[in-house]
Amino acid sequence: MAMATMMSMTATAQPPQLFPKPFLHPQTPRPLALKVTNRPSPRPLRGAVTARSAATPSFHGPCYVLGDNIDTDQIIPAEHLTLVPSKPDEYRKLGSLALVGLPSSAYPVPFVDPGSDSTRYPVLVAGANFGCGSSREHAPVALGASGARVVVAESYARIFFRNSVATGEVYPLESEAVGVWKECSTGDIVTVDLEESKLVNHTTGKEYKLKPIGDAGPVIDAGGIFAYARKAGMIAAAPSAN
Repeated sequence: MAMATMMSMTATAQPPQLFPKPFLHPQTPRPLALKVTNRPSPRPLRGAVTARSAATPSFHGPCYVLGDNIDTDQIIPAEHLTLVPSKPDEYRKLGSLALVGLPSSAYPVPFVDPGSDSTRYPVLVAGANFGCGSSREHAPVALGASGARVVVAESYARIFFRNSVATGEVYPLESEAVGVWKECSTGDIVTVDLEESKLVNHTTGKEYKLKPIGDAGPVIDAGGIFAYARKAGMIAAAPSAN
C-alpha cells in the first residue's frame, strides 16, 4: 500500500512546463519537454549581449561556413568540459575554444583566432545534422561565449537544438533549401533577419528562406529557459548579488 502511494505521488508530482503545448524540434513529431526548476543561470550576465530582444531581430557580419555532421566534440572537445560557464573567466575560455576540434586540413581558417576569446564570425552556416554526437550543454555555450549569435543549418541533432534554446546562447535556425552552405564561403558578409526568417548573402547577392524559430524565439531572446521563466513569473527571481 505504501509503495503504491509513493508511486502515485511520483507520477503526479511533475515540474512545471514552460509551454502550454509541447515544443517541437523541426522535422520531428516528438515533443521536447523543456522543464523548469528554480536554479541559477548557468552563465554570467553579459550586459547588452545577453539581452537579445525583439528590438534587434537581425544579425549582420561575416559568416563561417561548415559542412555536414559537425559534432559536439568538434565544437568543444571533451577535455574542456570541466570549465564552468557560470565563472566569467572560464566562460571566456570556452569562447576561445569554440570549434577548436575542427580538422585544420578541412578548415584552415580558425573560427577564433589564436590568443583571442572572441570570433569575427557572428553567423555560422552549416550543413545537415549540426551538433550531432554526445550531449553536452557546453557546445552551444562555447559558441555563444565566442560571440556567435546564429547558426543556420540544414538540420540539427535534436539535443543540440534543445540545448541551444535552453541556454539561450545561439539561435538554431534551419534553411528551407538544401545546400545553402555550399553556396556560401567563410568571410561572406551576411544578414540573418529573424523577423522575416531569411538569410541574405550580400557577397553573392543571394537570399535564402529560413524556417521560423517559433516558440523558441522568446526563450532565446530572454537569455535562456531560466531567464525566460523568471521573466514570465514561473519561478522566483534570481537572488541579488548584493
